[in-house]
Amino acid sequence: MTSNGPVIVYEWLKTLQLSQYVESFVDNGYDDLEVCKQIGDPDLDAIGVYIPHHRQRIHDAVRRLKEEAKETASGLYFTLEPMPPAAEIYSGHLVECESKLRGSKSWTEPISDRVGRNGGYIGAQRNLTLGNRRELMIYPKLKLKIMIRDKLIRDGINLAKPPYSNKVSG
Repeated sequence: MTSNGPVIVYEWLKTLQLSQYVESFVDNGYDDLEVCKQIGDPDLDAIGVYIPHHRQRIHDAVRRLKEEAKETASGLYFTLEPMPPAAEIYSGHLVECESKLRGSKSWTEPISDRVGRNGGYIGAQRNLTLGNRRELMIYPKLKLKIMIRDKLIRDGINLAKPPYSNKVSG
């Protein structure tokens, strides 16, 4: 198990005290938690989980995985830069939208200025159907690059070195 996926599945099954099923999970293609969220009774039959209380533990854990994904989903998605309202995209005013974006100020501009100029964040309308979610964060491309760079430095990650890149010797 050299890939992170099977290791994560192993750790997940270990917390359920069902690590004896790791090999069967991986052999049947359940080598990532995203895939494990789709497990149902036919899948458990194919994997070889026949003991009722083991099946129940897995079903409960899958339900928790799905709930956690719903709770954290809003934190995983972001927009690089403000998007024009949908009406402008389809009405043929693309040139106008581009000029508005070019005229936007840097990410250091106070939020109150942005809200006043753009009528609020575009993401606010899109998140109404998501229920109890945090607001969609909108970052300019430069700020996002800086945030990612700083996070990589803090975590001691160098993307130019293994395991993040494989140098091809030529």
